[in-house]
Amino acid sequence: MPTSLTGRLKDLDTCAVSDALDFLGITGATTGIRPMWGRQKIAGRARTVEAVDAAAGPAGRHLGTQTVASSGPGDVIVVANRGRANVSSWGDILTAAAQYRGIEGAVIDGACRDLDAVAEAGFPVWARAAVPVTARGRLAERGSDVPVLFDGVLVTPGDLVLADGSGVVFLPADRATEIIETAERLAARQDAMRAAVLAGQPVTEVMHDDRFRAALSGEE
Repeated sequence: MPTSLTGRLKDLDTCAVSDALDFLGITGATTGIRPMWGRQKIAGRARTVEAVDAAAGPAGRHLGTQTVASSGPGDVIVVANRGRANVSSWGDILTAAAQYRGIEGAVIDGACRDLDAVAEAGFPVWARAAVPVTARGRLAERGSDVPVLFDGVLVTPGDLVLADGSGVVFLPADRATEIIETAERLAARQDAMRAAVLAGQPVTEVMHDDRFRAALSGEE
């Protein structure tokens, strides 16, 4: 994926991308995943981890270690843990390893731990909750860099990820350019709408649905 495309994505926000996904009929927006600290924003390529109950997965390496060890700048770790919020699937040691590798951040359909240390390190993490409960003996890694379901969204390694204060969205790699172009048109239209409202134009006219659809389709 060209770096310039990831840069264009980071210039957008998840709301504009979510609207573009809706317009194009693509499932990619998630709900309930939030930044665990501060006001962060990341964009990059998905590197996936599939977590399962310990009894259902192979014993051996700790959850996420293989993916982190093989990732680097421009990558985002995507941990699919079925929304499970009573056990952590990310912590301070993985954070240190990810920072050493230059990884952009982590998004988790589940919980993280060691939040004070993660925040002190300044590493961006999105999750459903923070808990002190360890993954050891509770979770196992069934797959690394495999297609996963993340809050109902099918995420394939190499798909694009954008995460900000509103949440997390995924863009299938083969349609990323189309989605970004649509979101860019919408973002430009929204900037114009905001300026029009501040200039005194009635919001009932500015936010008319027909004008919104025209912006998405490129007709305006």
